[in-house]
Amino acid sequence: MTTRTSPGRPVGELLRDWRRTRGMSQLDLSIEAGVSARHLSFVETGRSRPSPDLILRLAERLDLPLAERNTMLLAGGYAPAYPRHELTDPELAPFRAAVRQILDGHSPYPAVLVDQHWHLVEANPAVALFTGDAKPHLLTPPVNVLRLSLHPDGMAPRILNLTEWRAHLLARLRQQAVTTNDPVLSDLLEELRGYPGGDDVVAPGSDDLSRVAIPLRYRHGDRQLSFISTTTLFGTPLDVTVAGLAVEAFFPADPVTSATLRALVAPAAG
Repeated sequence: MTTRTSPGRPVGELLRDWRRTRGMSQLDLSIEAGVSARHLSFVETGRSRPSPDLILRLAERLDLPLAERNTMLLAGGYAPAYPRHELTDPELAPFRAAVRQILDGHSPYPAVLVDQHWHLVEANPAVALFTGDAKPHLLTPPVNVLRLSLHPDGMAPRILNLTEWRAHLLARLRQQAVTTNDPVLSDLLEELRGYPGGDDVVAPGSDDLSRVAIPLRYRHGDRQLSFISTTTLFGTPLDVTVAGLAVEAFFPADPVTSATLRALVAPAAG
């Protein structure tokens, strides 16, 4: 089911489709939003025009992305409630500074800033560890970090646990595509599933680390590097652009990885 922007779609249809996507009945949503099921039914069928406050309340209970909340407001005949700035706009200068501090502070370990479609926005120099052997066509902007990770011309040949890591990334992307109903993410998922690398199911690992979290095991020269990853989001964003940003950071999972990455930056520091 697709509930993305579609010219002329009434707000009631969008609301109904999102409610069904979230697996909620009219009664469930009406209780959550504090409105009668009868009124909600009238809104969905177009017999009643919802106020902007009601649209936003329902959208919040449905946990809709900010862009989709704007879409519902427009469909209801109201102005969008959430701005969408470019990352280079003055209004987002504090966010750019925060991201730069996070990326620089994470060095010598790799970290990237990605948008809602996994396009690379910014990175610290340590990311060159992952991109050094990638073919140019994968590094031409806009660079998609998931494509770069799993494509045979990208990182995939050096990922020692490719089946496990691939299943992890596809599971994340699948969940994101379902949650947002974003056709761009759905298309990306289908593309990545076509790459070689094994099954799409995440299975428990056999060692202590992979039984706790799925590591990225990466070959660098004659060494095996192991990373655990984290995702950082901005809290309570009210801008569509900021809401779609995430910092993906990689931490060393063993002393060998830590020492190797620190040694790689030592010559530059000296």
